[in-house]
Amino acid sequence: MNLQSGTYYWPTTFPDAPSYPALEDDLSCDVLIIGGGSSGAQCAYYLADTHLDVAVIEKSTIGSGSTSANTALLQYSGEKMFTDLINTFGADYINRHLQLLKEAIDEIEAASKNATIDCEFNRTDTLYSASCTEDVERLKKEYEFLKRHNCELTFLTKEDIEAKYPFSRDAAIYSYNDAEINPFRFTHALLDYAAGKGIRIYENTEMNGHHYDKEQGKMIVSTKNGLSIKARYLIFAAGYEGMDIRKEKKASFVSTYTVTTNPVEDLSEWYNRTLIWETARPYLYMRTTRDNRIIIGGLDDNTNYPEDRDSKLIHKKNKLIEEFNKMFPAIKVQPEYYLTAFYGGIADGIPIIGQYEEYPNCYFLFAFGDNGTVYSQLLSRIIVKEIVEGNCPDLALYLQERPLLNKG
Repeated sequence: MNLQSGTYYWPTTFPDAPSYPALEDDLSCDVLIIGGGSSGAQCAYYLADTHLDVAVIEKSTIGSGSTSANTALLQYSGEKMFTDLINTFGADYINRHLQLLKEAIDEIEAASKNATIDCEFNRTDTLYSASCTEDVERLKKEYEFLKRHNCELTFLTKEDIEAKYPFSRDAAIYSYNDAEINPFRFTHALLDYAAGKGIRIYENTEMNGHHYDKEQGKMIVSTKNGLSIKARYLIFAAGYEGMDIRKEKKASFVSTYTVTTNPVEDLSEWYNRTLIWETARPYLYMRTTRDNRIIIGGLDDNTNYPEDRDSKLIHKKNKLIEEFNKMFPAIKVQPEYYLTAFYGGIADGIPIIGQYEEYPNCYFLFAFGDNGTVYSQLLSRIIVKEIVEGNCPDLALYLQERPLLNKG
């Protein structure tokens, strides 16, 4: 799958990242993780402190896929408001989902502290604004729901926003204690932690076939260089490329665009350097980096053809800078890195752990959506608990045929 193109900022922040050998001999293990991006690293992190024999294979180099294009805003709120999700799934379901999302951000923070490599994790606030007057009432209802569930936030009026920012919006939810991270360093940090605990990691090792051996009760994976890997459990943590292995009908793709600017000397006009996004669809979002760059993303396009996606990159790059200049006219920026990538979503707004009859003892981690890093942490934790303990009650919430609890 042609996932992305352009120039990438995150890998430049870690030029001396650890490297790992290619697999050179047949292998047997308890758990094989396929994919060396953030999802695979998060699974490896949770498996690192278990008694299981674990291996990770990556077809290229660690973090070289969608991880390098990830903007890594860590929030519990997502594209679909919780008040809308309740209409589909019911209150109890979504209350638990919200709790797990908040825990996942805490887990990312804990993991970043456990790792030796600095992940540039930073707690920060979020401004989620109404893009038009018609969205104010919906935003107010979402605020009231989140407030009832002990989320730390404030509802800002137009006057409140204008007092803090150089732009105006009719209303906004101001959330405290969301976070941001460097996804490339985070992925390397978790795998470095896992390697230190004995997990075997192999780069430049691509799967090209797999089947289930009933007699052995194991999945047999073959690699492109003719080797064989036997595993009791497989975790397909290959991100969007997991769809090349097993299509998931609830998933679909659009194209998204991102600009990372030059370092900016003065960001004092940007209140608390908050994460910024909006209710419009497609939406615009922004964040800053440790070295004072600004990441501007969005302007999603409904094409899923790589050639069409790529042909719009320069126009979208210029448009993103233009939109930023409207909001922060005093902050002068130049685009230094810019890219376009496929962006996957799930139709009902909830990420998926795929379990399919034709893939015994396998888990597909489809953490698609705007909160992919948070979703990955949540799903990784559930998958590992299911493997290690034999049962995780929360698994049912994220299976592809999840229950709809709002029957009456």
